[in-house]
Amino acid sequence: MGEIDVPNDVHIRSMVGPTRPPRGEQVQVTVDGAPQVAWVGEPLVDVINRAQIELAQVCYHPQLGPIQTCDTCAVEINGVVGRACGTKVAAGMVVRTQTTAARAAQRDAYDRIVANHDLYCTVCDNNNGNCTVHNTLGVLGIDHQTRPFQPKGYEKDMSNPFYRYDPDQCILCGRCVEACQNVQVNETLTIGWEMEQPRVLWDGGKPIGESSCVSCGHCITVCPCNALQEKSMLGEAGLFTGLPLPVWNAAIDVVKGVEASAGLKPIMNVSEIESAARDRYIKKTKTVCTYCGVGCSFDVWTDERHILKVEPGLGHANGISTCVKGKFGWDYVNSGDRLTTPLIREGDRFREASWDEALDLVARRLSEIRAKDGPDALAFIASSKATNEEAFLVQKFARQVIGTNNVDNCSRYCQSPATAGLIRTVGIGGDSGTIRDIEQASMVITIGSNAAESHPVLATRVKRAQKLGRTKLVVFDIREHELARRSDLFLRPRPGTDFVWLSAVSRFIVEQGLHDRAFVEARVNGLDEYLESISGYTLAYAEQETGIPAATLEAFARDLAAQEGVCILWAMGVTQQCGGSDTSAAISNLLLLTGNYGRTGTGAYPLRGHNNVQGASDMGAMPDQVSGYQRVGDPLTVQRHEREWGVTLRPERGLDNTQMIDAAIEGRLKALWLTGEEMSLTDANANHLERGYEALEFFVVQDLYFTNTARYADVVLPASPSLEKEGTFTSTERRIQRLYQVMEPLRGTRPDWQIYSAVARRLGFDWSYAHPAEIMDEIARLTPFYAGVNYARLEGYETLCWPVAEDGTDTPLLYRDRFHFPDGKAVLYPATYKPRQNAPDAEFDLHLNSGRMLEHFHEGNMTFRVHGIAEKAPDTFVELSPELAAERAVQSGQWVRLISPHGAVRLRALVTGRVSGNEVYVPMNARRAEDAVNRLTGSGGDSITNTPAYKDTSVRMEVLNDVGENPLPATNHRWGHPTPQRGVEVERKWARPDYVFPGGLLPMHGDSLNARTDALGADD
Repeated sequence: MGEIDVPNDVHIRSMVGPTRPPRGEQVQVTVDGAPQVAWVGEPLVDVINRAQIELAQVCYHPQLGPIQTCDTCAVEINGVVGRACGTKVAAGMVVRTQTTAARAAQRDAYDRIVANHDLYCTVCDNNNGNCTVHNTLGVLGIDHQTRPFQPKGYEKDMSNPFYRYDPDQCILCGRCVEACQNVQVNETLTIGWEMEQPRVLWDGGKPIGESSCVSCGHCITVCPCNALQEKSMLGEAGLFTGLPLPVWNAAIDVVKGVEASAGLKPIMNVSEIESAARDRYIKKTKTVCTYCGVGCSFDVWTDERHILKVEPGLGHANGISTCVKGKFGWDYVNSGDRLTTPLIREGDRFREASWDEALDLVARRLSEIRAKDGPDALAFIASSKATNEEAFLVQKFARQVIGTNNVDNCSRYCQSPATAGLIRTVGIGGDSGTIRDIEQASMVITIGSNAAESHPVLATRVKRAQKLGRTKLVVFDIREHELARRSDLFLRPRPGTDFVWLSAVSRFIVEQGLHDRAFVEARVNGLDEYLESISGYTLAYAEQETGIPAATLEAFARDLAAQEGVCILWAMGVTQQCGGSDTSAAISNLLLLTGNYGRTGTGAYPLRGHNNVQGASDMGAMPDQVSGYQRVGDPLTVQRHEREWGVTLRPERGLDNTQMIDAAIEGRLKALWLTGEEMSLTDANANHLERGYEALEFFVVQDLYFTNTARYADVVLPASPSLEKEGTFTSTERRIQRLYQVMEPLRGTRPDWQIYSAVARRLGFDWSYAHPAEIMDEIARLTPFYAGVNYARLEGYETLCWPVAEDGTDTPLLYRDRFHFPDGKAVLYPATYKPRQNAPDAEFDLHLNSGRMLEHFHEGNMTFRVHGIAEKAPDTFVELSPELAAERAVQSGQWVRLISPHGAVRLRALVTGRVSGNEVYVPMNARRAEDAVNRLTGSGGDSITNTPAYKDTSVRMEVLNDVGENPLPATNHRWGHPTPQRGVEVERKWARPDYVFPGGLLPMHGDSLNARTDALGADD
């Protein structure tokens, strides 16, 4: 297969926000008498902005593209006035931005805008320097508005828990609609252009709180004024915004009265002074999201500990994008049940203790157990929520201070099989490219991944690429989630059989000569052995085993082989099976056979579930590897660490998470230090796990709250969340990003790195780190993949994708020239099919599936503490198919009991077509520990990595007599009815009888839907 034709590939990869179409050839245009470099097809406004020529532009946003609703960017183009945003560059253009006609059109356009907007900037919550309507007034130097503001006659919509819409402040620019329709692609917002008084609509006219809105926050982020605003800002952001409503309204009247006599300039001057005063107490701090592994970054606005808003824009992974958790899910930081003092167990109770007493006790007991039972009687688990620097110190503490390799992290529960499969085939166990590459693929395949709920911002890029015609989407899953509903092809294999269809499709592609022969011959080893290993995997056998018709698989195989670029995304539906590692290898094998590595728009993407689960593994919190996936027995690695740490690494593999519990029950493991994981609810077979905790002689739990796991601890240490410390996270893209301290640690709490350092010093080691930057410098010295990483290179929004050379050169796209093996060639790995071991039978006749919800993160310890999120999704439930519900006479809201060989839970039923037949689905999140889905899952797992086979669980169901409310309230977005359209559809505005181009001129514009979609990169 040939290279994807993506001119300016480097430019595309370096942008933030959603991918824009590639630019054409370089040409020259003239702007205000000066020559400017431009590219054919790009919006003219981009050229003007690059030249730093001041030009009004209210509706234009560089991450949205041309919308063409506000008309304020009117300029003269080859002698004709037109919109700079809607005009595509052509060679030789002559542009003048400040002619009499252009200025008149700009001012007239702005006057129409403020007729829709009540200018009370001095007392506005949003007067904070980022209000485009306010700033444009200064750009144009307008002193009076000639069209008076007229109220629209609509009430404010306060029905969403996080934000409000004020129609009287809405200028109908359409930014929010464009962001919802074509960036987030939730397709909730439209503008009722044909209404007598147009306004923004949710689901065609529903209250926000009863619509399909997912509270992602895109609309608020791009709103150019205060029409859409966070409720956390209202009455909190300005010097005057906290005034009682009657006084506030009177203040507006005073402001408007002064404007009539003195003009707008004096009022704006006062407004600027007031805005500058806010900067003295409103702090804006860059951080990285603490939820999933996408790696969104943004500024957090705070007034002391009050979180005013989250403002995205410059993050490489997300740009303007967020999800409900990243935008609004931060109240857990200020939850009233935060731990603020260490706790020590005395009998069946805990008492408060000083930090010195608690740390002394931890140091003494670890030392005593090590002396009595040896170093391997102790174990350590790093947190995937903590920073890279903290994960590094956990494994350093285990190996240097204690002398054991008994260290692990929660990737054992999800992504270790993907890592293993990729290391076997291409040599590096991480995403082979970035989100940019996924956006550029001609086909995206997801397998066992509910990305729209587990990795929402990444999924928006897939949805956008598909909607705009760039990408075909194929989904393999047993449950119909959002990407499945949107897909071009949705296939439901039987649970645990993905290995079979992957191998059969691979075999068919080679047999038919559809593979990339040149790529395989030049860059791949092991073809003959691999083909021998899958010789029995015919399409007929695949149909028999998976339930997918052979003809469907053949058509899919031919389509895949014909694509220019294919990306495969997978997650826990693959990895949490008995053969998770083998299936991951099979995915990579298929990509290798079709030449889909090492080029833009290709590759393997095992999506990481936690914000720093990639980093925790990168940092060596694993039983057989130190940082950078260096084997503990490798001589160079041993030498390097001996020089740095003064100890010799032990070569034998330590215990992983699951083995630690068995060892505790058997009496071999005496002490465990667990950092930032609710392991009692997230590990499989929770009842077995609790027996392991009870068997420990000494158990330390380090967390934000007194979790269910903390109930079993001997010492509980109060830690600090990401907003209260500095460090780095590494996202699913292998992208390393700095986070800065937003607020001081809550009194009585400490960051994890300080806690581990304090205990190490008590045990005689000179851990005198003054700042996490010093830990990163040590990581770089010890880790070839991180050789060029330091805090200076990660300043602000700068990022690096490992491997990073000493000179700071990073690697966003792996395998351009060679794979990570000595000879530079990949390996087709002859993996083996491992069928599920616990298929439904006569007693346990239902298959249990589990996973995440959009609103909640994992078990819900953080998100249940966010009132607005808990309001939308109050608790867990079990999804039943309509056919199963009819068979068992179950209705939504009815209580049922699910029983497995390992335990039982009592849940409310939700009847939904998202599941089919005898499949049932339970979200991971639960308010009460006794309702957690892992009361049901067993101890079996992937044979290579010991990752629990959560998805290989069968249950039976008892129908109870109690009937309660539907577990999904009427305000949940899943009950909404989106209104998809191709964007703002500005042509409908232009068609209104009351629309005239500003100044009464005939505009030069691309006035068609095709022009709009061309600008976004879609096919006609």
